[in-house]
Amino acid sequence: MSRETCYRCFWPKSLCWCPSITAMPSRTRFVFLMHPKEFKHEKAATGRLTHLCLAQSEIHMGVGFDIHESVQALINDPRNFPMLVYPSAGARNLSKGDLQAADLGERQLVVFLLDATWSLAKKMLRLSPSLQRLPRLMFTPSAPSRYIIKQQPVEGCLSTLEATHELLLALQRSGLDDYPMPEQLLGLFARMQDYQLTCARDPSREGYRRKAYSAPADRIRPQDSTGARRTRLFNLSDSPQNRPTGLGGSCT
Repeated sequence: MSRETCYRCFWPKSLCWCPSITAMPSRTRFVFLMHPKEFKHEKAATGRLTHLCLAQSEIHMGVGFDIHESVQALINDPRNFPMLVYPSAGARNLSKGDLQAADLGERQLVVFLLDATWSLAKKMLRLSPSLQRLPRLMFTPSAPSRYIIKQQPVEGCLSTLEATHELLLALQRSGLDDYPMPEQLLGLFARMQDYQLTCARDPSREGYRRKAYSAPADRIRPQDSTGARRTRLFNLSDSPQNRPTGLGGSCT
């Protein structure tokens, strides 16, 4: 018998996160573009939980967004200053002060985040020329990924939740927004992972791994051709400190 599901957080009602979540206000509007595979198959999708934590946010599911009415309305509204969170050459680095209030004028900053794996995010961008044309935004993370139950493909990758947390910190430092509850997102992330780890240790539960998770710092990253293609996609240099970082959703 299937368990009853909460259709806000998409977790079983017995594990519903909603009572512990407060929707935080923000001057910035956050738009999460979720690949259908994240919606259908990814139980621990952090984009959904992040959306619930932000009053000024929305989720749209799809692969290409050029004919998506709501997304196009946000991009073309003259009252908005739309940007795509996507590390690349020419992206404005919030951590270096590359975006200031004067750049926005009287417009509202609207940030689009691709909620998908690296390879799926690449496809979403390729199929959405209107997203390709947006000015790009990035940041330098204050810490490596805290993901224990999944391995990030390359150094600097963050989950959607972690990327949003870092983005809010950088926006606050730049004077572009306020971040009233910085502990909420990371606390939710930690509780979600603690639950998964508890399940993994329970021999009576089916479908969970039985091998202990290694510490993220001790893991060996894949060196196959797929990983190499991901590296070329974002023009990552050989030096970790020079790599552009800040794209969420690599392991959501």
